[in-house]
This record gives sequence, structure tokens and C-alpha cells, in this order.
Amino acid sequence: MMVLYRALILGALTLTIVMSPCGGEDIVADHVGIYGTNVYQSYGPFGQYTQEFDQDEMFYVDLKKKETVWRWPEFSKFASFDPQGALTNMAIVKRSLDILTKRYNSTDATNEVPEVTVFPKSPVMLAQPNILICFVDNIFPPEINISWLVNGCSVTEGVSETSFLPKSDHSFSKTSYLTFIPSDDDVIDCKVEHWGLEKPLLKHWEPEIPSPVSELTETVVCALGLTMGLVGIMVGTILIIQGLRSGGASRHQGPL
Repeated sequence: MMVLYRALILGALTLTIVMSPCGGEDIVADHVGIYGTNVYQSYGPFGQYTQEFDQDEMFYVDLKKKETVWRWPEFSKFASFDPQGALTNMAIVKRSLDILTKRYNSTDATNEVPEVTVFPKSPVMLAQPNILICFVDNIFPPEINISWLVNGCSVTEGVSETSFLPKSDHSFSKTSYLTFIPSDDDVIDCKVEHWGLEKPLLKHWEPEIPSPVSELTETVVCALGLTMGLVGIMVGTILIIQGLRSGGASRHQGPL
């Protein structure tokens, strides 16, 4: 059943690419990967069920609301997923974890220190809508709080984030997005709270926007350019006159 489901998803994505409108950029793919992630931890009543494509989230199942949430709504036009399948998988994972915990001695997981990077989606221009990205890497265990502060105040409007995405070293990554309109007065921080940190980490970001050239500077530059141009013309004229005089004197002297 799982093999059939994955084949359907892969076929739907292939159909999406084939049916894309002509005239856009060519899509070149050198590899394709598809897999899912089930995460359940003993200290929480819920876990995570995520389906991925090429190491990026396709959809996740909201285990509380029992709903499938697609990363991009367009994907739901070509594929579907019954959230009951995720609930069944999570029940199996929970049961297995309970059995293993009782059967074997266990130690607490090592808390890794997450790495945080903040950057804009596109070049920043004042008053032009943009998206600020807070990428948190090296997360373990997968339990973290990511929030945004604008001028020291917490904001929730325009904020979204991915589920935990697994890595080959068994750690996780997670990305949070903030839609905003850049202003030279705003100070923005991505706040990260994790067991691997002694205190919440604030990753600071400010827009790096070149200051506009003042009118005085423009005037000075234009004046210097004009002066250099005039000097060049005068020097060129003098050299031409000297060349003409030298040529005339040689002709008057004649051959020896």
C-alpha cells in the first residue's frame, strides 16, 4: 500500500511538471527522492507525521485536527492523503516506543546546540514586501520554539514554519518565515528556545540598505567631472597646436 501511495505521489508531481505553463524557466532534475517522517517523543501527547519530496516538506498531518496540511495548496489538486493513515502510523510508533522503553534501559538524549541563520528571501528594498527566513539547523531532540520579535515586541501575523525535517546525521532542521515590509527603523530578531541552549538565542537582523547619495555629493561629483573634462579639452588643444607648429617649422626648413 505504501509503495502504491508513493508511486501515486511521484506520478502526480511528474504530471505537475509536465502540465506547467509553457514559456517559464526550464526545470532540470538530476535526482528525485521521496520519503516520510514519523516523530513521536515520550514526553508529548502528540508527534509528527510529515511527507517529504527531495528533502523538502510536501505536507504534514495535523494530528490534533486530523487534517492534511499541504505545504503548497496547489499540490492538493493532484494528490490526496487520508489523515487516518498518519494517525494509525503514530499509534504504532507510540506503542513501539512504550515497549522499547520498558524492555531496555534508556538514557536521556544528548541536547545539541542548534545553529541559527536569518536572511531575506530577496534583495531588500524599503517599502517593498519581502519574506525573512529563520533557518534553524542541528536540532536534537526535535523540540524547539521559534518566534519573531520586531522592535522587541513578539509578532505572530505573517508567520509560518515548516515541520521538522530529518537529516542524514539523525538531527533535524526547521524553518520559520516572517512576511514583512522593510523599514530602516525596524529591528528584527528570530528567537530560538531549545534544551541545548542555556538561554533563548536571539539572532539579530537589520536591513542593509545603501544610504541615498545627497544632493551636495551629486553636485560635487558633477563639478569634478566637468572640471576634469575641461582640463582634458585644454590639454588636448595645446598638444594639437604644438603638433601643428612643429610640423610647420619642419616644412619651412626643407631638406638639408
